[in-house]
Amino acid sequence: MVGNWGKFDMNWRAALSPRQPRIRPRAGERGLTLTFAALTVCLLMSLVSLAPAVSGQTPTAQPQAAPAAMEKAVGTAKVISGNVVTLATDAGSSTNIRVEDSTRIVRIAPGQKDLKDAVPLQLQDLQVADRMLVRGKLAEDGKSIVASSVIVIKEADNAAKQEQERQDWQKRGVGGLVTSVDGSGTMTISTGVGAGKTLAIHTSKATIVRRYSPDSVRFDEAKPATVGEVKNGDQLRARGTKSADGGEMTAEEIVFGSFRNIAGTVISTDAANNSVSVLDLLTKKPMTLKITADSQLRSLPPMVAQRIALRLKGGTPEASQTAGANPPSEAARQSGVQRPPGSGGARAGGAPDFQQMLNRMPTVALSDLQKGNAVIVVATEGSANSQPSAITLLTGVEPILTASPDSSRAAMLLSPWSLGGAGADVGAGVNP
Repeated sequence: MVGNWGKFDMNWRAALSPRQPRIRPRAGERGLTLTFAALTVCLLMSLVSLAPAVSGQTPTAQPQAAPAAMEKAVGTAKVISGNVVTLATDAGSSTNIRVEDSTRIVRIAPGQKDLKDAVPLQLQDLQVADRMLVRGKLAEDGKSIVASSVIVIKEADNAAKQEQERQDWQKRGVGGLVTSVDGSGTMTISTGVGAGKTLAIHTSKATIVRRYSPDSVRFDEAKPATVGEVKNGDQLRARGTKSADGGEMTAEEIVFGSFRNIAGTVISTDAANNSVSVLDLLTKKPMTLKITADSQLRSLPPMVAQRIALRLKGGTPEASQTAGANPPSEAARQSGVQRPPGSGGARAGGAPDFQQMLNRMPTVALSDLQKGNAVIVVATEGSANSQPSAITLLTGVEPILTASPDSSRAAMLLSPWSLGGAGADVGAGVNP
């Protein structure tokens, strides 16, 4: 058969050659020719039938559904019901978190940067007010998240951290008005009353920088910012290490913002809307200020007001005192402030701790404000959609406004008080 296949192959090639004469097969070869023709047809039909099978071995790739995107939510637990945690997110929304048996829950300390020392938790260990970072996939409803992992900072740990931060701000913090910015990360602030004292604040790439929200002076609502955003007239707090002479500070953290300083008189109050209208003595225009739960309303004792007024006039309240007298302590005594022996009314270096004095002054209710009362106010800037909010409103300031014909100067007196040193909210809202 092989010999015949080769012989036919030669004849087939010859038949297709135009240069060769047609050779008629001999009688004995006709059967073989027909047989081969039949085989050739069958072979061709087999190849055709095999083509789909061969192509099926490398099928065209079908598009696959993309894996579900991972969702992330950061916030504070508000409600825990069964295995569902309602999270008040830092973005201002509310999200339900579904915790499954497979969800990994770990606890870290505030400020911890990795999970090396994380401690495993169970669902029943979670509590309202705990801070959480949640990762997972959207549930079928397209709103809630099925958690694959939950990283927790316990509320008790956060409170301890906040207290530590508050104490550190009180110990190593300063505050005042920005008087100059040199563009290289150094700014100068005025920290004192009247002529005041200046302090150079040096920042670096490691310095944490935050900016107060236009509608709030709460530390926990301050947003990340850059040193380049600080400008003259801003109020600034800084925490860090002072130089030996007390004239400079290397800041570990600063928080700043632009606020309104107002000296004026009360026009009216609105208890229903928690607001007060004030006539600004500088612009001669009325202004309405919101009074919030965070607003400080205080009354300045007469003797303290007289002493500040004397400073504004260029006098020295210590003139009648002996050479070593401590005027802040005297002011504290006049305002009824009692401090432990040795604490005095000054910080290290003799600078008066006005914020602590202010915190101890008598509180004032909105209903106590009467038309014509002189006030000094530090307020937020406000926005297009909201009125300015009073941060600190101080009454009993008539001697101060009388002593200073420049009402803007009188208004600026309160700025280092309301944001200087360590206010009540410093560290209170430190987020992990």
